[in-house]
Amino acid sequence: MTFDGGGFDAVGFDAMRFDAVLFDVDGVLLDSAAAHRRIWDAWARLRGLDAEDVWRRTFGRRPEDTVREVAPGLDPAAERRVLDGLMEREGDAFPPMDGAAALLGALPADGWALVTSGSRGPVRERFRRGGLPLPAVQVYGEDVRNAKPHPDAYLLAAARLGAAPERCAVVEDAPAGVAAGRAAGCTVIAVTSTHTRDQLAGADAWVASLPELGELLGDMAR
Repeated sequence: MTFDGGGFDAVGFDAMRFDAVLFDVDGVLLDSAAAHRRIWDAWARLRGLDAEDVWRRTFGRRPEDTVREVAPGLDPAAERRVLDGLMEREGDAFPPMDGAAALLGALPADGWALVTSGSRGPVRERFRRGGLPLPAVQVYGEDVRNAKPHPDAYLLAAARLGAAPERCAVVEDAPAGVAAGRAAGCTVIAVTSTHTRDQLAGADAWVASLPELGELLGDMAR
């Protein structure tokens, strides 16, 4: 299927036709920033690290990759277990973003995918709790050797959907994800939920919310 996308808060973003939409999860479909901030702040205190510096390096990346960068002397696998324990304490603190259910429900079932650095179990559970549908194609951090900002996850999702990357729209909120989408050859639409437009300057278009994204996607979201 194809759809026409109109320009929306995107200078030079002309009407385009896409075959699939590839969604990041945290900060795009789930409002998870507050919970993740508490988790990473707690972990940084446990390890005697600068919480602000750690937080800046978390967006769009697997926890293990963040640990490797901010604390190279620690075992990423062991620290992931500590982070997972802190995450369990958050319970239901990962609600859907406003407009997520309506947008996903309006898309063709075979025309979108999840592409996240998160893990399969927690993401699926949060979607279940939030009443969000899950697509047939889901790519998680554990499914690729090289996670965002590398293009591997987006290329895998496009291949599983049978869509050429250049005919896919990637929806992201973080610089690492924007870089991954661009490296994959996709058109990148940034949601300014966790970063400013300037911080997401590598994107092709910018929206402030999922209802605005639905307007930008046009026919496919109707």
